[in-house]
Amino acid sequence: MERAAHPGDPTIAELGESAVLGRILPRLAPGDAALLGAGDDAAVVAAADGRFVVTTDLLVHGPDFRLAWSTPFDLGWKAAATNLTDVAAMGARPTALVVAIAVPPTMPVTVLEGIADGLREGLAALAPGAGVVGGDLSASTVLTIAVTAFGDLEGRAPVLRSGAVPGDVVAHAGARGDAARGLALLFDAGTDAAGEPDPVRAADVRAQYPRLVGAQLAPQPPVSAGVAAARAGATAMLDVSDGLARDARRIAEASGVDLDFVGAALGPDLRVALAGAEDHGLLATFPAGASVPEPFEVVGSVVAGTGGVLVDGRPVGSDGWDPYSGWDGRAG
Repeated sequence: MERAAHPGDPTIAELGESAVLGRILPRLAPGDAALLGAGDDAAVVAAADGRFVVTTDLLVHGPDFRLAWSTPFDLGWKAAATNLTDVAAMGARPTALVVAIAVPPTMPVTVLEGIADGLREGLAALAPGAGVVGGDLSASTVLTIAVTAFGDLEGRAPVLRSGAVPGDVVAHAGARGDAARGLALLFDAGTDAAGEPDPVRAADVRAQYPRLVGAQLAPQPPVSAGVAAARAGATAMLDVSDGLARDARRIAEASGVDLDFVGAALGPDLRVALAGAEDHGLLATFPAGASVPEPFEVVGSVVAGTGGVLVDGRPVGSDGWDPYSGWDGRAG
């Protein structure tokens, strides 16, 4: 059970780095691949395949999350989820995370404990056997979480974005637009007297729409589907984090083809399904006639082209999330 911070809880500055780490590390598990976990200058992680997949991602207070909406547990869970799907999109099994956190010294240590709990439980639910093997702790005026994730290809070739060919089917696993709908609900909840997101209203919205708001704050992507897709012969794959249309174009451009979606297969709200970001589903292409594994759903086909995205044969734009040109100051 997650515990909220209380006024009497010690701050990070009051405890100091060593004591803080002494409270955080016991909350984390190193995972099955760790030969040497946290405690030395670096960890040692098994790479039985002789190769490893590696990726990294940042969560920054403001553009990526708001403490008025997210609990510390949510932040840890989301930090795990957003990296695990990048590993899964290569067809690899996640094995280990390294987590660096920069945090204001005045923040209660219970915030870091909650993040650690979210990381642990997120890994247990989404990638059993994976664990946190180390990281870093620093001071900052802005809470920032940086995660590096590792994965094991288990002897398979990595699934790239560049392998789609005309005649392949296009399939998607995971939610389409739920996180964007949840984010819109949080913004619609309004602000407090200082113009900041109102945590009380946000909590009410989450209680009323737990699935949609939960999809934004603590997503549950189909991580295990990445390995299933690779075993089924996926020709291309990626994590859908910036919006289905924007990310589909990345496969189309890398492969030198067009991806043509069937509008009816994407759901009743086509605009949100195409442009809504942060669902962290998986988009993959498979050879015609291949057995597409669950939970993938066939939503289109690969056709000859030069890097475009179509819906029912008609070109569509690349609306979605861009941390620079697409950022209007709203967290997502």
